[in-house]
Amino acid sequence: MDKFAVSPRLLGLLAFFLILFLALAVFGKVPLKYNLRNLVVRWPITLLTVAVFFLVASLLTVMMAFVNGMYKLTEGSAQPGNVVVLSDGATDELFSNLGYRDTSDLERDPPNILKNDRGEPLASWELYLVVNQPVPKDSPVLKSSGKKRRFLQMRGLDDLERTAQVHGLELNPGGSWISASGVQAAADGKGEQVWQTVIGEGIARELGADLGKKTLEPGDIFELGDRHWVVSGVLKSGGTTFDSEIWAKRQLAGPKFGKESSYSTLVLRTPDAATAKETAEWVTANYKKSAVQARTEIDYYESLNGTNAQFLVVFVVVAGAMAVGGVFGIMNTMFAAISQRIKDIGVMRILGFARWQILMSFFLETLVIALVGGAVGVLVGSLADGLNMTSIAGSGQGGGKSVAFKMTVDNNIRLGGILFALVMGCLGGLLPSLSALRLKALDAVR
Repeated sequence: MDKFAVSPRLLGLLAFFLILFLALAVFGKVPLKYNLRNLVVRWPITLLTVAVFFLVASLLTVMMAFVNGMYKLTEGSAQPGNVVVLSDGATDELFSNLGYRDTSDLERDPPNILKNDRGEPLASWELYLVVNQPVPKDSPVLKSSGKKRRFLQMRGLDDLERTAQVHGLELNPGGSWISASGVQAAADGKGEQVWQTVIGEGIARELGADLGKKTLEPGDIFELGDRHWVVSGVLKSGGTTFDSEIWAKRQLAGPKFGKESSYSTLVLRTPDAATAKETAEWVTANYKKSAVQARTEIDYYESLNGTNAQFLVVFVVVAGAMAVGGVFGIMNTMFAAISQRIKDIGVMRILGFARWQILMSFFLETLVIALVGGAVGVLVGSLADGLNMTSIAGSGQGGGKSVAFKMTVDNNIRLGGILFALVMGCLGGLLPSLSALRLKALDAVR
């Protein structure tokens, strides 16, 4: 439902422009038939002006869809009742190092930790890794994009099913969790052992492209490092950072990629957000066997929005530059339009239209063009909604992870794009309208 919610501030601005339209059209007594006929007769200038609003609104919509998708990704990854434990001073799990011998009782000591059906605490010991994978030479991805390598997220786990419970995830139909050993014989019967994995839907699509497939499925094999890995199952992970992850047996993945006997993260499941906050404070204040810090998972993922905030600042600067250029472009076209209609202005003055009515007439005309151009631009920009993208989510402290996500266009973005165009119309149309106000009737008809 968040996608359909609208900010009260944006609704207030929309109400302001609706009132402005009504005031100009009704109380201004402007020659509306003349304005509409002029837009049709002088259609090249009309289309040129509409194009300016269209380009700005469509680009703004796409850029904000990118940022919004990143925010939705980190918001959707957090479970309200989860507590994330990292080594003290680590801003990201990539830089965290928890020794199990020093912290093994962390899954038992804190109060209010939930348990699964087997009576085990819902605690997930995790080893987070970033693995450099060269794109296969025969991959269609390499041929089409020139992308030569990927930095894949891998999570080494002791109990994948319990980790999925902690994070509120499950497998897509047809898949299974990996075996106790985490290995199996290759299907070709040549005696080679392949290592088992469970992967997110996003990385399944990305790796599937190497094989010319839409997505990897259970039983498919891919290469990572000097090993072959078989997909045991695919997570229902859309809308979370786990969409970009590969899960494997820690005892295999850790030594393989240089982390033999340590963990990076412990995630504890509690009943609700309030309990998670209390538990995080308890761990940070009372656990003394090892230097650790605990925070709620919601707080942890909010900290990853540092990169999103940087994107937002950049996009705001770009949007501001586009707006300045757009305003000057609108002024230029409107001045050109007025120069072609000087005699029209003189006739209207002789017919009895006051100077301020002429001003309102041209100003209203600009706002109508802005509304049409902005609405069409937002409509075209909304086609980006749901597009799969890859970017970096990081804490802003040097940590980061490559994530797959969907661009998201919600009603706030749509309404914001239209309002942005209307504000441009106000700024770009006011000065040319004032120039029309200063023309004298007899001088205009000469």
